[in-house]
Order: sequence, then structure tokens, then C-alpha cells
Amino acid sequence: MKKLIVSLVALFFIVSVFAQSKTPFVLYNSKGKKVSYKKMIRVLAQNDIVLFGEYHNNAIAHWLQLSVTKDLFEKRKLTLGAEMFERDNQQALDHYLLGKINAKGLDSSARLWKNYPTDYAPLVNFAKENNIPFTATNIPRKYASLVSKKGFTGLDSLTPQEKSWMAPLPMAYDPELPGYKNMIAMMGGHGGENLPKAQASKDATMAHFILTTQAPGSLFIHYNGSYHSENYEGIGWYLAKTNPLLKTKTITTVSQKNIYKLAPENLNKAHYIICVDSDMTNTY
Repeated sequence: MKKLIVSLVALFFIVSVFAQSKTPFVLYNSKGKKVSYKKMIRVLAQNDIVLFGEYHNNAIAHWLQLSVTKDLFEKRKLTLGAEMFERDNQQALDHYLLGKINAKGLDSSARLWKNYPTDYAPLVNFAKENNIPFTATNIPRKYASLVSKKGFTGLDSLTPQEKSWMAPLPMAYDPELPGYKNMIAMMGGHGGENLPKAQASKDATMAHFILTTQAPGSLFIHYNGSYHSENYEGIGWYLAKTNPLLKTKTITTVSQKNIYKLAPENLNKAHYIICVDSDMTNTY
């Protein structure tokens, strides 16, 4: 009987320890070594630009974006920017940040994503409360769609005003970058060679406005879908091409069933990798 009681107590202890250590994510460096959040913040603060790659429907990524932003604000002057705001909506965003319009006014005057209220409003409101510049970095969707249909030449006939909402033409493009080649492979050839060009028009534009709107001496934190900055390509490629001396760090989000060891295919995707439990509920 005593042995049974001891065994039950031991089992209860093991289960309790496991329950206490259960976590929805683990943070890794590029080589798959676990790293502390505190160390990551310390390193990020020493750079010029942070590209924070998210899964758009992942609550853990959104929570960490806000946490990272708040903690880096304690160490550095910041400039913020996001893929989720298209460049022609900058005026509406500025008016909201300056208090000229309210949240309802922003919603009616800018093309906000459906998950803006839960996932991006906290970032924008933090910027508003602390007088932090927030840049709408993305090319307007209709022009990226135009590139997907006609290639970069489809942009040539746009007005000067429309061209001001994107990276200067002609946009640099390397079709041999693995990320762009993989897009064609993932789509089974559907979309043709213009599909990655449309992606590149977004990457180039986001990089352009990161560089041209960064406040002097500030750390620019940019929020974007993970594919736009994974494997140090996409936005990062354009940043490095324009200014190879920039100190840029990347964060990406991945999902695994077992989060306690980073899968080989997720190694080297970014300087820091947020490995989220695949059982984590998505926001949409």
C-alpha cells in the first residue's frame, strides 16, 4: 500500500512538473539552439532594422510583436512599419496617429485587414500613445495584382502619383532567388513567371519605405508575413542590395507538433525562430 501511495505521489509530481512547464512556443536561434527572450531583445536593440515575420492568424506571433516592440522601446528610439498598411493609406494612418480621426474614421478611410482590431490595432495604438512614427510600407494591392498579370511593365503606364506609392521603377528583380523560384513550384506552375514578380513588387516596396521613412537614429521594426523575410530573402535582399552596411535581424514564425526540438526544415530561416505548438488555436 505504501509503495502504491509513493508511486501515485511520484506520478502526481511528474504530471504537475510537466503541466507547469507546458508552453505554447519555444524561441530558437538560427542553428536550432534555444535562446532566451531577454537575450534576443538585447541583441535586437543593437541593430538598425528588425523584420518580424508572422503567421497572420497566429495569436502567439501577434502577442510577441507587441511585447518585443514595448521592450525595445525601453532601449531605443523606434520607427514602426507594416505590410498590413498599403502606401496610399499613409495619410489616413497619420491622421489617426495625430488624433485627427478616431478608430472608426481610420476604418472608413483605410483598407484595414479583417484582423486589424485584434492583431494590429494594439501596435498602432502603442505608436500613437508614444509618438512613434508608423509607416504604411506595402504597395497597393491592385498594383501588385497588375504585376501578377502583366509583369513589371504593367506599372509603366501609371501616373506619377501612383508610382509614388511603390519602389522606384524599374524594380530590381532576381528570378533565381530560392524564395521566388519556390513560389512557382508551390503553385505547380500556375501563375507563371509573373507570380513571384508580384511578390517582389511587395518586397521591394516595403524595403524602399523602410529605408526612406526610418527616423534618424531609430530602430525600425517591421511587421510582415513570414515569407517576405524568411531565409534572409525578400525584404532583406532588397535592404542589403540598397545598403549592405545595414545591421538587420530577422524573426520568423513556424509551427510544429513537437516544439522542443526545431525541425531540420526550419533551421536557418531567420536569426530568431518562434516555434509554435501546432495545436495552438488560430485566430481565423
